Amino acid sequence: MIRFWLRLFFVLAWLGFWEPAVARKTRFKPTPPKPKKSEAEKAIEKLAPAQNINIDQMSGKWYLLTVASRCQNLLESGFKVESTTATWTVTGAKVSVSTVRKLNFECWEIKQNYMRTKTPGQLFLKGKRPAENVDIMVLETDYSSYAMVVFKRAGKITMKLYGRSSEVPDNIVDKFEDRAKAFNLGLDVIFQYPDYGFCESTEKVLGKSWSRLFVLTLA
Repeated sequence: MIRFWLRLFFVLAWLGFWEPAVARKTRFKPTPPKPKKSEAEKAIEKLAPAQNINIDQMSGKWYLLTVASRCQNLLESGFKVESTTATWTVTGAKVSVSTVRKLNFECWEIKQNYMRTKTPGQLFLKGKRPAENVDIMVLETDYSSYAMVVFKRAGKITMKLYGRSSEVPDNIVDKFEDRAKAFNLGLDVIFQYPDYGFCESTEKVLGKSWSRLFVLTLA
């Protein structure tokens, strides 16, 4: 009787070892390789502000001239963009930004507070959740006539060209478009903002609790 049970044990063990190949493959299915990142994705990962940016010199009024973005809101209403200005006020570790533009035929002021970081030329806007945090980087500026600023959130970016007046030289516009192209932001997602019809005063104010909704398109 003991020999019978020993033989049965070895037979069952042998069958378990030689389980079907399909079952073994299913159990030890290899992890598929991660998809390769595009050149634009690599460029976005390496984004950094220009060297030796002095945020204090960014203070004052800027006119929003051009935006490069795949933001759904802009794509849906890109032909209805309104003239927009942004006034930067630097106070210690905080940069207060007052954006003025028309919404539903009324002049609105959107207030935001960016915080300085250890990296010169880079600011930070905290969201309600980590996925809503925004990194703001000054890519290029001469402080007196133009500034290229990028807003990065959750691996996606919006690039903006500002001017101290409502116009900048064509070579600056061309440079902006070339830099945007490196991030896969071609002419089909570049929006020119009006250089007329700016609000002289505001009728309504949006505080920081709501302004995060507008950071990528209005800031």
